[in-house]
Amino acid sequence: MNQKALVLDGQAIGRAMSRIAHQIIERNKGIDDCILVGIRTRGIYLAERLAAKINDIEGKMVPVGEIDITLYRDDLTKKTDNQEPLVKGSDIPVDISNKKVILVDDVLYTGRTVRAGLDALMDIGRPAAIQLAVLVDRGHRELPIRADYVGKNIPTSSDEKIVVELTEVDKFDQVSIFEK
Repeated sequence: MNQKALVLDGQAIGRAMSRIAHQIIERNKGIDDCILVGIRTRGIYLAERLAAKINDIEGKMVPVGEIDITLYRDDLTKKTDNQEPLVKGSDIPVDISNKKVILVDDVLYTGRTVRAGLDALMDIGRPAAIQLAVLVDRGHRELPIRADYVGKNIPTSSDEKIVVELTEVDKFDQVSIFEK
């Protein structure tokens, strides 16, 4: 794969996260009864960053959880030697029933990851509402899913790939477009 363009650098990612944090607070009239749940892997780090930004603005921490959607995928792949899916587990520190859950992921593409996340959440509890926050929306939906909060819309062709790199995993922050 060849890098075609750098779309967001670290500062632009920070600004996008600040904007999303403000939008979450405004739409929910504060953060009471809200919880951020990141989809493994990069969604978790984005949820933690959003929680920190919201704390800076509101002076209160919003609970952060993580969800593993491996067993909810419609394209389940085997990742271990014994041909079993590699499940890392979910960790949500509070009961999500009757809470406003903001599901957080890095890239919204076909909508299948988000669908799996919704299924996983509903198996854990019954939230009052589920909202979706993504750093990048690249289009090409296969399911009728849209994000409530978007850091950046990046129209792409299906021959391109969006790569999100975050300091917590990749040692630096950036979003790039690669040609397949």
